Amino acid sequence: MSDKVRARVNIRGWVQGVAFRYKTKSAACEHQVNGWVRNRADGSVEAVFEGDKEQVDALLTWCEKGPKMAVVKEVKVSWETFTGEFSEFDIRF
Repeated sequence: MSDKVRARVNIRGWVQGVAFRYKTKSAACEHQVNGWVRNRADGSVEAVFEGDKEQVDALLTWCEKGPKMAVVKEVKVSWETFTGEFSEFDIRF
């Protein structure tokens, strides 16, 4: 059985207006990762990912590139304590 992890992620660059949140949700579902994603007022995208470490790592790798039109300049990850509070992946507004 894989270890369960939680990552809080801040993605900077040209990441708003390029379907980043919607594609992140799709990628999270593909990797069976729960949590949420939202745009921030400063132009970045913030997300919380919870799931098996291997799957969360795969989603973090995806975030380094993002969707086709995105230009990712930085991905900051803070590891937090897994809570299991999410039953799906949501886009927050």
